Formats: sequence, C-alpha cells, structure tokens
Amino acid sequence: MNEDKLVSEFLSLVRVDDYKDTYSKDIIEGKYFGMPLEALIASEKRLLSESESGIAYFSMEYGLATSFYNKFSTNRAIGAGNKALENEVFSNFRLADYFFTLQADNIIDLPIYSGGLGVLAGDTLKTMADYKLPAAGVGMLWHSGYFRQKFWFKYGQAPEKMHWDLKSYPGLIPLKNRVKVSLKSEDIFLKLWKYYVYSYQHDYAIPLILLDANIEPNSQKAGELTDQLYRADDVRLKILQRVILGFGGIAALKELGYNIEKFHLNEGHAVFSFVEKARGVSQEGIEKLKSKFYYTCHTPVEAGHDRFSYHDLEDIFKKEDLALIERFGREEGDMVNLTLLSINIASSTNAVSKNHQKVMHLQFPKYKEQIKFVTNGVHPYTWASDRFMKLYEKLSSVFNGIKSNPNPMILAKAVELKDNREFRQELWNAHQGNKKELCSMLEKWNLDEDIFTICWARRVAAYKRPSLILQDVKRLISIAKEIGPLQIILAGKAHPSDNLGHTYINDMLDKIDSLSDSYDILKVIALENYDIAMARTLTSGVDVWLNNPLPPFEASGTSGMKAILNGVLQISTYDGWVAEAADKNIGAIFGYRNKEGEVGVESDLHLDDDSKDLYSALEQMIRLYYKTNQHPKLDINSAWIDMMINCIAVASHFNTYRMLDEYRQNIWKID
Repeated sequence: MNEDKLVSEFLSLVRVDDYKDTYSKDIIEGKYFGMPLEALIASEKRLLSESESGIAYFSMEYGLATSFYNKFSTNRAIGAGNKALENEVFSNFRLADYFFTLQADNIIDLPIYSGGLGVLAGDTLKTMADYKLPAAGVGMLWHSGYFRQKFWFKYGQAPEKMHWDLKSYPGLIPLKNRVKVSLKSEDIFLKLWKYYVYSYQHDYAIPLILLDANIEPNSQKAGELTDQLYRADDVRLKILQRVILGFGGIAALKELGYNIEKFHLNEGHAVFSFVEKARGVSQEGIEKLKSKFYYTCHTPVEAGHDRFSYHDLEDIFKKEDLALIERFGREEGDMVNLTLLSINIASSTNAVSKNHQKVMHLQFPKYKEQIKFVTNGVHPYTWASDRFMKLYEKLSSVFNGIKSNPNPMILAKAVELKDNREFRQELWNAHQGNKKELCSMLEKWNLDEDIFTICWARRVAAYKRPSLILQDVKRLISIAKEIGPLQIILAGKAHPSDNLGHTYINDMLDKIDSLSDSYDILKVIALENYDIAMARTLTSGVDVWLNNPLPPFEASGTSGMKAILNGVLQISTYDGWVAEAADKNIGAIFGYRNKEGEVGVESDLHLDDDSKDLYSALEQMIRLYYKTNQHPKLDINSAWIDMMINCIAVASHFNTYRMLDEYRQNIWKID
C-alpha cells in the first residue's frame, strides 16, 4: 500500500481534529510522528472488529517515559512548555547549589502522571503493545499535570503549577469525537485525545484515550476537572474526576466503536465505569457484567482508599446510579468506600505482591478467597540502560532473543556466568559507565564514580520513611571517616496536601545543611522534580538502591526492580516485592517486620531501631564495596559482583512480561 493510502486509511479509522492545518505535518508519508502508520491501522482494526473482543485498561495516570522511550519526532515547533526546565540542587556543598542548576536539553515526559502507579500503568501498556493484545488505555488529559517542585530552605517543598502545550506535544492528537457525562444537576462534555503506545519493535501500538473537560459548553468549574492530577482540596472535584474517568471512559469506548469485553481497573479511581455499564441492567445482567470487570488494588495505606460521604455523592449522582453505588460500596455509617465498591463489582481482585495479598486478607477478611496477587513488574526495555542491553545482546549465546524476541525472562541465565571472568569485568565496566554518566550530570557537585553511592528516590510519604538514612548524621560521618567516603542522593515529591510529607522534606533539607563541614567525605544531594528521565539515570547509575518503607505498608514498589535490571544492589526492608526476593542475595535486608497475621500501626515508624539496623547494613555494604573497588584495581572475584549478577537474574521475574502473563492466564483467562 502506498504512503498516501496509509494516511487515508488511518484517517478513515481515526477522526483527527485539525488535521489539515496542524497534524498533516506529522501524519504524513506513511508515518505517524516518525513511527510506522501500519501499526496503528492494525490495532485500530482489531479493536473495531466484531470477531475479536478487546481489553480496556483504566488508570487515573500514565507515566510513559515519552522523553526517551519510543520517542516521537515532529515537523512542527515544540512549545516552550514542553521542554525540560532547569532544576536546582540542594546539597551540603552550598557554593555549588548557589552557582549551578541542572539543565536538561530534552522534552518533558507526557505530564499525565504523578509517580509509581502511573509508571506501572505506562509499563503495562507498553507490554500489551509488545504482546500485540487487542487493548486500549483510558485516562485523563491533565492540562497542568501534577505539579512542579521547588525546594525552599527552612520551608521544605513549595509546589508550583506547571504549564505545558498540548497541541505541540509529539504524538498527542485531538479527535473530533466528543462524549457527554450526565449527572444529577449537570451535563459535562468531554473531548477525546489519543496517544499511541508503540511496541518495542514498532510493529504494533495501543491507543491511549485521554479525556478532556476543558471545552465549551462546560462551565469554568467543570472545565477545571481535567486541570490537575490528584487535587485534594475540593471533595466534589475529587469525586467528579473519578466520575469522568469511569463514566467518560465507558462513553469514549462506545463512541469510538471499540469492541471491549474486559474492563481492568488500575486502582479504584475508575470504579464508576461499572455503574455506567450497569445502568438499566437487570439483576441477572449485573451479575453477568461483573464477570467482565477486574480490579487491581495498589495500596494497604489507609489514605489510599477513597472514601466519600453518602451526602456528597447524593449531590452528584442520579438516584438509580446512587442506589448501585450504595449497594456495593457502602460501609457502616454514612461512607462509601471505593475499594470496597471495586472488590464487590469485580470478578477478580488482585493485590500487587504476595505480601500485599496478606495485608488485604487482613483488611478485607470477607473477601479472602477472591483476593489474588500478581506482583508488579517493570518494562525491561524502558528501564535497562543502553550499556546493559548491549552487554546482554553481546552474550547472545546465553541471553538468546533478549532483544530480537524479545524475552527478558532469559536474564535468569545470568547465574550461569558467575565464573566467567570476562563477563564479570564487562558487567563492572558497564555499571561504571552508567555511574560516570550520573557523576557527569552532577559534576559541579564533585561526585566521584569510585565513591560508594546510594540513592533513595520515590514519593515522599511518612510510611516510606524518606529521612531514615539521615536519622543520625553523626553516625554517617563516623562511617565515612572509619570505612570510606559515601555519596547519598535523595529525590521525591510530597503531595501538596500532605503536611507530614512536607515536614519530612524540611527535616531532610535541615539535616543536609548541617553536614556542610563534612562534604569532603560525605556528600548528600537532594534533587528537585524527580521524574521518569531522572529515575532512569539514578536507577542505573548508583551502586545501591535504598528502599526503607515501614512493613507492610509498601504494597509493591517498583523502583528497585528498575535498579536490579542494571545490576544495582539493594538495601531494603522486608516489604513489597523485596519480600519475594529476600533469599536471592541481592543486597541487605534489614529492620522491623510486622508480626504474621497483623498489619501493625502505620504511625509507629520504628525510626530509631531501624535507622541503627540500616547503618549496620550500610557499614557492611561499604566495606565490601571498597574491598571490591580498590581503584584502579578491581577484585574480580568479589561477592559484590556475585550480587550484581544475582540482581540481573532476579530481574527475569520482576518485569511486566511475567506480570502480564499472570494477568492473561490467572485474571483475564485469555490465551
């Protein structure tokens, strides 16, 4: 088929708004923003086909790594708001902080995510594309993204509103299609956008449908519903955002003509999609409808379970919709719990790790038989660094098909190379190359690639205990003097409404500032605006990844999974995914463990005892590191390199290919 016919066929399937004047510059000559147009045509036809039923994956946020993975090109100018902005650094080397900033000459990641939940959703869509599933993602088009973070000494984190340019973001297209959400006292209209998530081989793609309320004839207040992700200052707005994702998502799938028979809810934010589908359905029909819905719960933390008063819901929903919500989601008293609602309307509910399943069984004992677990994973072709992927490709006799197949499960064979001195040396060289890249990014702060470097980076929340490594700075100084110097990197955002999270950031900045006289042996650096691009540099470039949540409140965690793909060792508490790899010798496991059969108290953080255990683990790891890296000499037989190899082998399990296999076989029951 010639290139003009490909464009015509695509436009017959996808009603692109403003194609002639704007998007014709990038959907041209058989290409979609530089990618093959045939892949989109194939996926659209399958979703429209009556002979094959599809899967709709709902998520409030998607982190797609669009700044570096399957990056689209454009023949138009990219708006200034889509360029990565400079970030300041807060360290105990204040002179460098004053004179220098971090500048990235790159496009921002599509700003429709806040953190791990969104990155998991993005990695899932990428793997669906790799597996060529008839699937579509459903999400929201956030005009102001999440927020930009600014550090203010003595004040902690100051959130700033971000602005980006929808129309010039490569790969994002508006559709002519619109849908309507009908509520008790108003109608809300939604414009549909699409972003295509291509497979690793660029031979297939998953359409991601994004809902936009910022259009006429909506009121200004209704238009703001898709402005900012996870606003918590207005209960009505919070409910309506979930209504748009659920009601609007189902309406969008219908409007586009997609043949969807399975609806997967990534968290309970989209549970109102069931209410939309159940409208006017008989009791028998509702039971049948349940067989089409699947629910993944991502949190054991109390604040992660959305609860709304019946009174607040009554102001929004029509009577028949409210009756269904009350029937399946009402707790004792006047509250509706969206987690409970999600469990009750789904044929299958899953936790995101084996440890999390135990917690859910304690929290929801009535549903113990229904609650399964599928441990999260990461998309290996997004998160494995180029150096490590080249190393895996080079050893094609062992890692057969790692790239061409692609097959990340083959990484389990890394253990077969433990006695291969050449592999051990090249593994270390690849790691040092990644570390040199990280040190180059922070060269003004004098980071050294031959100094032990550890990183804690994720959302700042109390149960994640972000300041644990800074609990006793005198002990840190003592370790650095007696064993060897160390470099600590910290990064993460606290939700703007999380006052305790803000307090932790402020405390961390205070502790860092107190260490200004120790910079020659102990460097501590806090980075603003932790994002996906930064995560890739950090998870591949440090020596050790620190993970110290209070067990059992980390449902899974995925940042450490990204690190082990790159041979980065772990220091972790026994929680989330790590509990399933604790016996694999991938680093050090330390600290408090909740009693079997008990959840414990979220507010009792065990900071003093666990910080002492952390420092003991840190001492052992630093001793082994400097025994291994006696620059320029390397102990090639070191147990450190053994653990690096173990990390790679364990990464063969903690990836989205294995995860999606389990969803297909055990949850969705498809071939």
